[in-house]
Amino acid sequence: MTRCQSDTEGDISKVLVKSLAEAHANTNPKLEYIHEMFRKPQDVSKLLYYNSMSYEEMWMDCADKLTTMIQNIIEFAKLIPGFMKLSQDDQILLLKSGSFELAIVRLSRLIDVNRDHVLYGDVVLPIRECVHARDPRDAALVAAIFDAAKTIARLKLTETELALYQSLVLLWPERHGVRGNPEIQCLFNMSMAAMRLEIEANHAPLKGDVTVLQTLVNNIPAFRELSLMHLEALHRFKMAHQSHVFPALYKELFSLDSVLDYTHG
Repeated sequence: MTRCQSDTEGDISKVLVKSLAEAHANTNPKLEYIHEMFRKPQDVSKLLYYNSMSYEEMWMDCADKLTTMIQNIIEFAKLIPGFMKLSQDDQILLLKSGSFELAIVRLSRLIDVNRDHVLYGDVVLPIRECVHARDPRDAALVAAIFDAAKTIARLKLTETELALYQSLVLLWPERHGVRGNPEIQCLFNMSMAAMRLEIEANHAPLKGDVTVLQTLVNNIPAFRELSLMHLEALHRFKMAHQSHVFPALYKELFSLDSVLDYTHG
C-alpha cells in the first residue's frame, strides 16, 4: 500500500493544508496590506512615473518584480510537504516550467476586479494602463495574463485554497517531463484531495454541475500557454535589445532551453 493509499491519509491531508497555508502566508504580501493599498488615494506622481516609462524600461521593471515574486514562489515550493524529497532534477523541472504559472495565481490576489486595478509593487494602477505594448503580441499576452488572474480572483478563494491551488499548479502531472512520475503524481493527488475537501466545504457549484474546482483545474493548461507566450515574448525582446541585462534568476528560469522544453511538451 502506498503512502497515498494509507489509512493516515486524513492526517496527512490536515498536515498538508496547514503547511501550505503557512507557506503561502509567509511568501506573499499580507491581505491587509493589499486591501489598505487599494483603499488609499492614487499616488499621482507614481502614476506619472510609470506612464512615462519607455517600453524597454517597463519590460525590465516587470522582470525585476517578477523575479522578486519568483524568489517567494521558490521558497513556497520548498515548503510543500514532500517537494524537497524529490530529485533535484525534478525540483528544477517543476520550478522552471511552473514558476510563471504560479505567478499568475499570485497575481490574482493583487487585483481589484471591481475597479479593474492591480497592485503593482507599491502603486495601484488601472489594468488598462498596463496593457500597452509596442508589439501587439506582447499586448495580447499582458491582457491574457490579467484575464487569467481575474478569472481566479472572481472565484473568491480563501487563502488556504489559493495555497492548495498553487501546489496543484506546480505539481501538475501533465507537465512535459513529469508525466508518469509517481512521486510527483502522489504529491499532486494529496493536494487534490485536500483541495476538493476545502472547495466542497466553502463553495457551491458555479452553474449546474460545474464546480469551482473543475474551473480551477481546467484553467491550468491555459497557464502553460501563457508561460510559453511569455518565453516567446522574452526571446523577441532579447533579440531586439541584446545589451539589456536581466536578473540572474530570471535569466536562469526563462532561458532558451525553457522555450525548447515547452515546445516539445
